[in-house]
Amino acid sequence: MKKKIFFLLFVTIPLICLSCENKKEKTKDSRTTKPIYSYEKKLKSEIAEIRSFLGKSSKYNSDVALFLDMKIESGRNRFFIYDLKHNKLLNKGLVGHGSGSETGISGELKFSNVKNSNCSSLGKYSIGSSYVGTFGKAYKLHGLDKTNSNAFDRNIVLHKYSEIPFDEQPYPICNSLGCPMVNEKFFGILEKLIDNSKKKIILVMYY
Repeated sequence: MKKKIFFLLFVTIPLICLSCENKKEKTKDSRTTKPIYSYEKKLKSEIAEIRSFLGKSSKYNSDVALFLDMKIESGRNRFFIYDLKHNKLLNKGLVGHGSGSETGISGELKFSNVKNSNCSSLGKYSIGSSYVGTFGKAYKLHGLDKTNSNAFDRNIVLHKYSEIPFDEQPYPICNSLGCPMVNEKFFGILEKLIDNSKKKIILVMYY
């Protein structure tokens, strides 16, 4: 009798476990949630493009570059400082986009190179000289693509703003008039990097 009980337990327990596992798999497969955006894959692609671009010119810093992924919500870290020389992410932070870029449609953004549009512009930028403006020290940006060629004339600059939080938020942060606008503490990190660079650093805004 004991042998029969042992045999039944030996056979049925694995079947019960297998049934639970199949149920879990079935539940997992039946989910219809929206695919999660993989910023790592996109960042890797942008890094490859910038490496190719920098390989054709010696006027820019080829050791480090800045990447802004505007596909990521503004309350999440989407400003990446990347070490191209050692192939690693150095830091990341929040960055505001232009108020004109807001569409209100599923959180999607639009972009423009037109003056007074208050939109962010996609493309490669060369970080120019610094100056002291409304928000304190800021850096002039020179658009290197057709999509952002009017950046300098539009007064699109890299600047800080006291209302931009340092830590990630569960809600959108405030907008700019088209400038990449960051937290004051994070700006200090960028400032040290930019000022100590002998060559101009490239900033890339993509979507």
